[in-house]
Amino acid sequence: MYQPAQELSLQNAVNSVQAGLAAIAQGQIDFDLSALTVVDSSAVAVMLEWQRAAKRLGKVITFRSVPANVSSLIELYGLSELLTTTVAERH
Repeated sequence: MYQPAQELSLQNAVNSVQAGLAAIAQGQIDFDLSALTVVDSSAVAVMLEWQRAAKRLGKVITFRSVPANVSSLIELYGLSELLTTTVAERH
């Protein structure tokens, strides 16, 4: 399972895309987002890029433990049907 860094924002979007693409190339299709603490709308753009890359390879990524703020952005942009997600459990 691939787990990106704690931040997924404009500050590190390019590096995050590249790291995720490398993970996809190695066969990863489960992305654990539970460690994300700093996000902005770039997070959704990065997730979409990862999903497009996987789709080109005939795969579908599942984004697991998606933080509520990321889920809200996905819903706000009307992208819920494009991204397969599971919501982070509350403790």
